[in-house]
Amino acid sequence: MVRMLESIARALDVIVEGCGRLAAWTGFALVLVMAGNVLMRYAFHTGSVAMQELEWHLMSPLTLLCIAYTIKHEGHVRVDILFARLPPRVQQAIDLFSAFSVVALAVIVIILSWPYVMQSYRIGEGSPDPGGLPGRFILKAMIPAGFALLLLQSLAATARALAALLSPVGTPPAQVPANAL
Repeated sequence: MVRMLESIARALDVIVEGCGRLAAWTGFALVLVMAGNVLMRYAFHTGSVAMQELEWHLMSPLTLLCIAYTIKHEGHVRVDILFARLPPRVQQAIDLFSAFSVVALAVIVIILSWPYVMQSYRIGEGSPDPGGLPGRFILKAMIPAGFALLLLQSLAATARALAALLSPVGTPPAQVPANAL
């Protein structure tokens, strides 16, 4: 059972890792678009509403799709002052509860945001500004997509925490580090 949970966690890690790396490239695109906008504004005294809105469309996947990637690589803020002093089994139980709570949160956000995205798609929502970008639903779709990746990462964390709790006391399950593929 422990090995199966660990292999599930590793498989989910591969998905999150790939999506996170792909989404991180939108950061590079965002820098190029912003630099182009600044250049156009100050050097040529012109600008484009569509190019300014493209910044939003690039910021959305960068932030929402990279949440799970950041958590996978432990780049998030974590307060360990009290946690580090607790016995290992209590830490494992807290990790399991935390991971399961994020699973629940991610499911709720996906369920609540999906109608929002679909409504935008059905009405063909675009920018309210002349010269803006069409397809506002693409921007809004990053919400359930980002939380779906967070759900996968949280399921991986849940599997790891459960495997740790199912292992005999004093022998943590053999784990591949989260950032190793």
